[in-house]
Amino acid sequence: QVTLVESGGGLVQAGESLRLSCAASGIIFSIAAMGWYRQAPGKQRELVATISSAESTNYADSVKGRFTISRDNAKNMVYLQMNSLKPEDTAVYYCNSVVVNGPRKLTSWGQGTQVTVSS
Repeated sequence: QVTLVESGGGLVQAGESLRLSCAASGIIFSIAAMGWYRQAPGKQRELVATISSAESTNYADSVKGRFTISRDNAKNMVYLQMNSLKPEDTAVYYCNSVVVNGPRKLTSWGQGTQVTVSS
């Protein structure tokens, strides 16, 4: 069973930084594509950043230059460093994993961590 546990959310002021962490278990982490998504109240869940097993990264335009996704395969961890936070970054942030094994694709989600940015 895949388990993803996020941590590091909180309340900060605009311009400050936070680092989110996601601990993964139950998967072969090194072959998993990992990602961070977020969902603000009344809005759909949206992609924030992804990192492949080869460590190629992809970011939403709204966070490029401010957020950095990284992974530590030795620790089964993925991180999201968030700098220069804005009130519009306020959302629940979810960790995501995708493992493709032949014709099978396993997608998993964490329970989410709240990030609130005050102006």
